[in-house]
Amino acid sequence: MPRTKSAIKALRKSRKQYIINKQKKEFLKAEIKKYKRLIEAKKFDEAKKQLAIVYKKLDKAAKTNLIKKNTASRLKSRLAKKLKINN
Repeated sequence: MPRTKSAIKALRKSRKQYIINKQKKEFLKAEIKKYKRLIEAKKFDEAKKQLAIVYKKLDKAAKTNLIKKNTASRLKSRLAKKLKINN
């Protein structure tokens, strides 16, 4: 356990940020799952709208360093490919 005041504060801060990042990642994964379910259900019009939402969330996550830029790019590409193949 940390002993100095600054180390205690840093630990408290990192724990708080860990929880926030975890919630954001879970929300992002939920949005992606929602999109995949729409494709499986063959609701392509709704899937296109959901894809725009997922793109926005991925870009924001990459911008705030929640995920890496290339990871976001790769996910966007694969998700778009799913829609194109099934449509």
